[in-house]
Amino acid sequence: MTIRIDTVPDLDRPGIGAVLASTWDVGTAERQDAVVEAIRKTWESRPWPVDGPVSYSVLKGTDGASLLHLSQWRELSDYDTFVDRHRTERNTEIDDAVPGIQRLRLDKYELYRGASRDPGRVPGAVITVEVEFDGPDPARQREWIDTVFTALGSDPAPHPGGISGHFHTGFDGTKVLNIAQWASVQDHIDALAGPGDGVGSATPAWQKVHSFPGVVGGGVRRWLPAVSLSAG
Repeated sequence: MTIRIDTVPDLDRPGIGAVLASTWDVGTAERQDAVVEAIRKTWESRPWPVDGPVSYSVLKGTDGASLLHLSQWRELSDYDTFVDRHRTERNTEIDDAVPGIQRLRLDKYELYRGASRDPGRVPGAVITVEVEFDGPDPARQREWIDTVFTALGSDPAPHPGGISGHFHTGFDGTKVLNIAQWASVQDHIDALAGPGDGVGSATPAWQKVHSFPGVVGGGVRRWLPAVSLSAG
């Protein structure tokens, strides 16, 4: 089975039951590039596993040290099978090529809602927005996302650099992850510098998002597309 190589995953791909987000710290920008190349070579040198992910994508943090790994799966149990059969040999080869990788965390999500302003536009940056609540509540996860979509739909002046947003709910009921595609990192910086609190305009609908009850943490990080692998 051949491997298709792109830069970003198709976040609207049908039949996806789970999305895994893993963060690695590799230390420097040079090591970011070396690890991405080691991942590409490791996966290209083997047949695409039938029980593996639908896609596997890597993005480079603008901090010059981190990598974000996004993998799409038909269902969460497929990941457990992949770990048992394939992950160790792949990680060993990558670690042999670039020793000292720190694997920091792995979070498991499923897509709830997504929207694209211009699906044909190629993103130059990916922004992840994490939101954490004070306890597990799947209904609250979805309500927060719906509140964001209301704010987006009523925003009188959305920044033109935003391309898409895909909102995922954590399987543990406590987290939301938005994977947002932007034209460039600078577009996102400019949007944050606008009159609103965050990327949205200063509207009552956005204020409801920012004051949503039960939110206890989160963060925003910027990433540059590196490689996205899938079965050809």
